Amino acid sequence: MTDWTSLSKTYTILPKIRRIVQIIMLGVLGKWAFYGIFRCPYLIPFVNCANCPVITCWGRIPAYSMGIWTLLPLSAFLFGRTFCGWLCPTGYINQLLGTLARFKLPLRGWHLRLGQAGMILSLTAALIIYIGFDNPRVMVPIRIGDFWNSIYLSVEHASWIWLFRTGIVLSLIGASVCIANLWCRFICPMGGLLETIKRVSLFGFTKTKSCNDCDACLRKCEMSTRPDEANCTNCGACLSVCPQKAIRFGRRQRHD
Repeated sequence: MTDWTSLSKTYTILPKIRRIVQIIMLGVLGKWAFYGIFRCPYLIPFVNCANCPVITCWGRIPAYSMGIWTLLPLSAFLFGRTFCGWLCPTGYINQLLGTLARFKLPLRGWHLRLGQAGMILSLTAALIIYIGFDNPRVMVPIRIGDFWNSIYLSVEHASWIWLFRTGIVLSLIGASVCIANLWCRFICPMGGLLETIKRVSLFGFTKTKSCNDCDACLRKCEMSTRPDEANCTNCGACLSVCPQKAIRFGRRQRHD
């Protein structure tokens, strides 16, 4: 017989462990993410690190950037969008902003699929720019020691297309204070790619036959979804609220 008392303690601790991991990853990847938004001279950031003239960016370290691009597909094939829920610094910031959001939009069915079209469109646009236009360099970075002054000078001397791209990204991330996790759920091109890969992932949280569709997990989830459904990031927050104990972690069944 399953010891639900022991499992309940584990479920209570899991979110705390996740927050600790997210804080650590914010320190590990945060600077790279920050430079990708504010200092990267390429229209699509994070993918031309070896050729980037911003010598202070961590992405210039080959082992650093190559490690990330090895970790991402590996984690996606193994655990779906776990990177989004546990490791992504931008995702963590979005989740913090989401706690202030007025609208949670707990969507299911075609409503959610329609919203996710934004991720597919942004991913398609990123691929077209990267492959079709060879990811043009659109800003001359300013190298200066002073942190905030370097940001100011970068913006002051930026081309209009870089300013437009950066403004759109910042606006959409900031909009998470209105609609919870807007960027992660409906816009992020990397999220769209991982959402596609997770269809063939090996492990994750899934619902069992005991599920009675009470949607307690949907209301608890930061991404406003249910286990193994669209936008599920395997965060595990739903485990502690399921009255039917109908959520498990393990090998995903293709017929689920």
